[in-house]
Amino acid sequence: MASRKKKSSGPNDPPKTMPEPDPQSEFWSFITARSTKSWFLCISLFAVFIRLAVALHPYSGANTPPMFGDYEAQRHWMEITINLPPEEWYRNSTVNDLGYWGLDYPPLTAYQSYFHGIFLRLFDPASVALSDSRGYESYIGKLLMRWTVLMSDLMIFFPAVLYFVTVYYSGKPNGKKSNKAWHTMMILLNPCLILIDHGHFQYNCISLGLTTAAAAAILSNRDLVGSILFCLALNHKQMSAYYAPAFFAYLFGKCLRRQHPIVEVLKLGLVVLGTFALVWCPYLNSVDAFLEVLSRLAPFERGIYEDYVANFWCTTSVAVKWKRLFTTQSLKLLSLVATVSTCLPSMIQLVWSPTKRGFLHGLLNCSFSFYLFSFQVHEKSILLPLLPASFLAVEEPFVFRWFMYYALLSMFPLLRRDNLVVPYAALYGLFVLLYHAPGVRKDAGVSDSIPSILKFFASACSLVIHIVYITVTPPEKYPFLFEAVIMSLCFSQFVLILIYINLKQWAPSKISSEADTKKKRL
Repeated sequence: MASRKKKSSGPNDPPKTMPEPDPQSEFWSFITARSTKSWFLCISLFAVFIRLAVALHPYSGANTPPMFGDYEAQRHWMEITINLPPEEWYRNSTVNDLGYWGLDYPPLTAYQSYFHGIFLRLFDPASVALSDSRGYESYIGKLLMRWTVLMSDLMIFFPAVLYFVTVYYSGKPNGKKSNKAWHTMMILLNPCLILIDHGHFQYNCISLGLTTAAAAAILSNRDLVGSILFCLALNHKQMSAYYAPAFFAYLFGKCLRRQHPIVEVLKLGLVVLGTFALVWCPYLNSVDAFLEVLSRLAPFERGIYEDYVANFWCTTSVAVKWKRLFTTQSLKLLSLVATVSTCLPSMIQLVWSPTKRGFLHGLLNCSFSFYLFSFQVHEKSILLPLLPASFLAVEEPFVFRWFMYYALLSMFPLLRRDNLVVPYAALYGLFVLLYHAPGVRKDAGVSDSIPSILKFFASACSLVIHIVYITVTPPEKYPFLFEAVIMSLCFSQFVLILIYINLKQWAPSKISSEADTKKKRL
């Protein structure tokens, strides 16, 4: 058999052209060419740098006696916890005046304050001296306080994000590597979280990190581990209860589809009770001690809202004077009914069809319902629904972007009072640049169905409000006019997002529902 000869190229043949490199692929080449650990380390280092840059700016209550602000509250809790026994942390006394930033978070926050207090006392004992350190603002003290937030971020939030994205993208093709890195950046470089924790000064990274890890554990079918982590989040900040309906409904729905549902529910119940008992151990020796702590976690006497927050009660108070027309008891009942009613559709869907996709939508729907309708909500509470929105950043990119813009706007008055306009503008711009990074395959979602003119108009309104709020003095008769406008605009957008995500949760998924599969035989 005659062998075929390879055809040689002649002098008149056209020259071979190499395919032009795709600039979008080259943008993410540093990811596809390296392991997950390597690119996560690169993103983490950049995220740490941004946090350090924000930490150079002022914090809440800087040089504003007599109460100062959230920075002083956190420092004071360290002072109390390292100088008094646990049974006195929540008790009013001559050395622990609860009227001066008394502890009003669950015991895990108190334990965190205790360990951070030890760290401060090691390098700057005067910063946590009992009774003598009120309003303490030395350079070394402020530096140490900033480091405690950064270390909390690195030890809890960063590993939790890595855990989540690893679980979320497990089993997906390698072509999704660019999405995975982009998604990581969207969660780690959340401008709202960075501005509040490293600018304003709080430790939301701990409770949100525990919630992120809990969600990842649930998505990887480690329900007991997820339950423990979420209980820890609840015991760090009671606002984590915003997520509780979604966790409960999803896990309950899964239990009902197993061979022994009662046994599964009992297992989860025992894990939850055991975790709470361990955290609350110092306060379970008497009913009085337990109630003493519990009463500090529900400050109903402050009223249904404080300051200007973009939720239902504060927005509608322009027309309906809730605090004048209703008693606190009536408002508690009204807010409870409104919150449960708006959470209920999402919970029913999760029990009826407990899918992982539905679980993430449920986290956003339930936390948003709490933010919009529950009792005593703060501007900073927008961080809670913003977290599950970032989980859905690839699936619902427009909703995530739009939500982020108006979440930032809703916190702008607070951040301006803290003199954080410069880092606010810088992080806003950084978010826009990173969001539009090339090479990421994001789902179109709802964006294509909204006319461009409407999106442009809403963006223009936001820009104008920012400029007016900074440059124009409101009339004396209406000193909070601009805050009311910001609040109303943000509330309208939040309601639209809540309606859309509820509809999306109930929409049929492309992936077959867990409810349609056979019961697991365990």
